[in-house]
Amino acid sequence: MRIAARRLVAPVLVLGLVATMIPGAAMAKAPDFSDIFEKNKDAVVNIATTQKVDASAGGIPSEMLEQLPPGHPLKRFFKRYGGGDGGDNGSPKRERSSLGSGFIISEDGYVLTNAHVVAKADEIVVKLHDNRQFDAKVVGMDKPTDVGLLKIDATNLPTVKIGSSDKLEVGQWLFAIGSPFGLEYTATQGIVSALERSLPNDSYTPFVQTDVAVNPGSSGGPLFNGKGEVIGINSQIFSRSGGYMGLSFAVPINSAMDVVEQLKENGKVARGYLGVSIQPVDRGLAKSFGLDKPVGALVADVMPDTPAEKGGLKAGDVILEFNGEKIVDAADLPVIVGTSAIGENAMVQIVRDGERRTLEVPVGSRTEYAEKSGESEATGGGAAADLNIAVRELSEQERKKFGLDDRGLLVGNVAPGPIAQAGIQAGDVLLRFGDRSLTSVDQLRQAVKEAPRGEPIAVRVKRDDRSMFVTVTLPEK
Repeated sequence: MRIAARRLVAPVLVLGLVATMIPGAAMAKAPDFSDIFEKNKDAVVNIATTQKVDASAGGIPSEMLEQLPPGHPLKRFFKRYGGGDGGDNGSPKRERSSLGSGFIISEDGYVLTNAHVVAKADEIVVKLHDNRQFDAKVVGMDKPTDVGLLKIDATNLPTVKIGSSDKLEVGQWLFAIGSPFGLEYTATQGIVSALERSLPNDSYTPFVQTDVAVNPGSSGGPLFNGKGEVIGINSQIFSRSGGYMGLSFAVPINSAMDVVEQLKENGKVARGYLGVSIQPVDRGLAKSFGLDKPVGALVADVMPDTPAEKGGLKAGDVILEFNGEKIVDAADLPVIVGTSAIGENAMVQIVRDGERRTLEVPVGSRTEYAEKSGESEATGGGAAADLNIAVRELSEQERKKFGLDDRGLLVGNVAPGPIAQAGIQAGDVLLRFGDRSLTSVDQLRQAVKEAPRGEPIAVRVKRDDRSMFVTVTLPEK
C-alpha cells in the first residue's frame, strides 16, 4: 500500500512543476504591443461615410430589393403595401451611414483604406486621434484588390511605417488597430495563419490570412508586424454570424502600395490580361494530362482575338510557369498575370499532349480588352451504351448561340453512369473527349471505343457561356 501511495504522489509533484513552469515560458514569448500602439495611434484614422440611396416607402433600401429576383414575395409586398415601387426609380431618398478605418501614409494627407469602405459614398469624413475632422476626396479605388486611396487637406501629419509583406512567415505575431462596431482605436492581436490565400471573387489579391480579431468597422485599418511596420490592410472575414470567427484576411501591403502609385498617377490600375478561363487541376485531370501531381492552371477556354490566342495557348494546356514563376494552384495565375508588364511577351511553360513546351505569349491590358470586347436527336450508339447518355450534333442556330463553329455535341438525356458521375448535365455541349475534338456522333463513338478503361479521361464541356474540363472514367469491360 505504501508503494502504491508513492506511485500516486510522484506524478502529482511532476504536474505541479509543469504547471509552475509553463506560464513563465509563455509570458517570455508573448509580445507586448503597447509601444507599437503608442507610436502609431495618431496615424490611424476613423472613416465615416454618408450615401444617399433610394428607399421604398416601407423604409427598405431599393438597392436591396433590386438584388431580389423578379417576382420575389418581398418585391410584391412592398410594391403593393409599402406604397413604393419595389425599388424602382422615383423612390424617395434617404441617407445611409457607415464606419470604417484607415491610416495615413504621407505627411501631406494621403490615407489608405479599403475600396469597399468608401465605394459609392457621397460624403467622406476622416477623423484623427486628436479629434480633428477633415472632408476627404477619393483619389482612386481598385475593387479587385479592395484598395481605396483618399486625400485630406492637411500637412505635417503623423504617418505609419510601411513594411514588406513579402517577408511574412506563417506563425509570426501581428497587431491591428481599428474601430470595430464604431469602438474607436481598438487593438487586437494574432498570428499569420496562411499566406497568398485566394478567396472567391478576389482573383487578384493574394490575401494574408490571420486570426487577428476583425469586425465590421475594422475594415481598412492597418495590420502591423512585430516591428511596428504595416504589412497589410484588414479587409475581410469569413463568418456565419456576421462577426469574427477566427478567420480574417488582409490585403498585402506590397500589393496595396503598387496600387497606390498607379492611383496617384492615373487614377486607375492597369492589369495584365491573357484572355483565358482556367480551372484547378485535380488528381484525375493530372493523371489524364500526364502530370505527376495536381499542379498548374488548366486552360478551359481561350477567348478569340486575345493575347492567349495570339500566343498559341489552347484549351487543354496546363500552365506550369509564367515568366519563371511557378503556378502551383490555378489561383496563382491571375495574380501573376495581373502584375505583369503590359505590352511585353511572357515565357509560359505548359504541358500539352503530355509534353512540356514553352510559348511566348504577349500580355495585354485587361481594361483594353474589357472595353472591346430543334432537330432530330441521334443517339450515341456505342457511346450511349458506355456513357449512358444521348447526344446529337448541334443545329446552325445552336452553334450561333454557343459561339461554336463545327464543334460540339449537345447532351440530351443523362442516365446513371460515368457522364453523370462527372457532373455533366443535359444541355451541356461536349467539345472534346480525351485528345479528340468532337464534331460528329461518330467521332464520339470512335473516341469511346479507343479510350482506356478504368483510367480518368479529360472531357471538355461547354455550359452556358463557360467552358471547363471534367474527368470521365469508363468502366472495365
